[in-house]
Amino acid sequence: MRSAHLEALLIDLRTIRAASDWADAWQPLGLVDLQSCPTEVPMGSLPPFPLIGLGDATHPLASTLDAVVESPVSVEALVRQITRAPRAAALAAQLLRALEGLPPDRALQFESSCYGLLQGSEEHARWLATRDASPAGAAGRVSVDRCGAELRIVLDRPLSRNAIDRFMRDRLVEAFSVAAADPEVCSIKLRALGAAFSVGADLEEFGTTRDPAMAHLIRSRSLPALSIGARADILDVHVQGACIGAGLEIAAFAARLTASPRAFFQLPELAMGLIPGAGGCVSVPRRIGRQRTLLMILSGRRINAQTALRWGLIDAIEGCS
Repeated sequence: MRSAHLEALLIDLRTIRAASDWADAWQPLGLVDLQSCPTEVPMGSLPPFPLIGLGDATHPLASTLDAVVESPVSVEALVRQITRAPRAAALAAQLLRALEGLPPDRALQFESSCYGLLQGSEEHARWLATRDASPAGAAGRVSVDRCGAELRIVLDRPLSRNAIDRFMRDRLVEAFSVAAADPEVCSIKLRALGAAFSVGADLEEFGTTRDPAMAHLIRSRSLPALSIGARADILDVHVQGACIGAGLEIAAFAARLTASPRAFFQLPELAMGLIPGAGGCVSVPRRIGRQRTLLMILSGRRINAQTALRWGLIDAIEGCS
């Protein structure tokens, strides 16, 4: 039995006849009961907020929605997270709809523009105001070695769980740019030292560039995903432990992505009033589709290696537990 709160979010698609009908239906999200929804309901434009299906994922309308709830994500957790950052949630849904079919370079620019928009939002400002400041750790390192036709790149900041700071980001751009310019490089292997592959971007650097337009221009020059694209077909990544945020966004570009049995994956940006901004709105959907990507973004839920394999986020589970 659903709570009164969930019942209030249910939308009867039979009442929607045109895109203009959504104008009077703004809410943080809409739920569609696929168990009771007729199969012949015509679907036109989606609303400006996430439209989430409940129940039968094989329903003819299921694939037209933004997502369909499935384990390990619960509808209650999804609603709770979305209502805390409804603007970021709405932009995430709209962006993933728009990126389908776009070439990676254009999609990355679109993602960056939307990310920059949210950097100036009240939801992100609220997160910046409430986070605890902590001393900056030692600058990160990325080691790059060439052995014949193989380029080996290693994240080397284990004491900070390989949080990617500016120095690491710039080194990754340099390494992937070298690979893009050298046709004799036939294999790129990306690994990490320590218990975690990467916990994502270094949170201490968030908010250092407050002008969203300037931040977008910086990303246009310094986003590792832009240089990865040219040689993603030869990129091999293995992850262990935490693979979070930017760490997952970069890893998901790989032609082959493997994980240790205890690895887990997470896109936590919504809680910061943001969306993935290191390429994840482009790389992750190409592995698991728009709907499951949005589930990860909107829920912030950790996905274990077994679920990641079932979804297609990784290609194999390898290594010792």
